[in-house]
Amino acid sequence: MVVNGGKAVIMGATTKKTFTVSFTATDDSGIEWATAVLWHGSTFDNLDGGVVPNEEEAVCTKVNDTTSTCKHTFTVDANYDLLNKHAGGWKVWAIAQGTDADYLQKDNVKGFSLQRMSKLTVNASPEPVVKGKTITVTGALTRADWESNKYVGLSGQSVVLQFRKAGTTNYTNVKGIKSTTGGALKTTVTASTDGYYRFTYAGIASTATVSATGDYVDVK
Repeated sequence: MVVNGGKAVIMGATTKKTFTVSFTATDDSGIEWATAVLWHGSTFDNLDGGVVPNEEEAVCTKVNDTTSTCKHTFTVDANYDLLNKHAGGWKVWAIAQGTDADYLQKDNVKGFSLQRMSKLTVNASPEPVVKGKTITVTGALTRADWESNKYVGLSGQSVVLQFRKAGTTNYTNVKGIKSTTGGALKTTVTASTDGYYRFTYAGIASTATVSATGDYVDVK
C-alpha cells in the first residue's frame, strides 16, 4: 500500500488536499471489490479522527487472474476534518473481497504521516555590510493551527542557520539556535563574503520540515 506517493501529507492552516492511496490485493478467485479508510487514534475501535474515500469502492484494475491493483482518492480539509491533536501518525484500514466472497480486513495496513505545515522567514542585515562586521539574522518559525485556521509561532524548536556563498548551489551549516517566544529567531555572524543566509527546520512528527528562502548579503 502506498499513501500520497510515499510522502507525508502536509496540511496548511486552511488547506484542502486530494491525494491517492493505492494498494494490491490478491485472492485465488480474483478480486471482486476493495475499499479503505484513513484513521487516527490508539486503535481502530477507539479512533478520534478519520476520512472516508471519495469513491464508494476503490477502482481496481486486474493484473492477472488472482491479483488487482486498487486505487482510492481522499480529500482532507483542514477546516473540517482536522484538530491539532490529529497531527502525526495516521493509519489505513482496508478490506478486499474475492469473487468467491472470501475477504480480508485489516485495521492497520499502512501507517503514514499527516503533518502541520510550517513556515520560516529570514532577514539578514545590514545590507550591504563591511567585511568583518557583524550580521544580525532574524526570522520566525510558525506552523499551521488547524483549529484557528491561522499560522502560530512555534517556540523551543531547534533551527539551523545556513549559508550559501554567491555563485555556488549548496548551503552549509553555520550554527544551531532555538526558536523563542512566538517562534522568534535571532543570531549573529561575522561578515566574510557575499552570499545567502537562511534558516532550516528539520521538523518533528507533528510538523513538517521547512527551509526559508535565502536572504542575500553584499559584503564590501
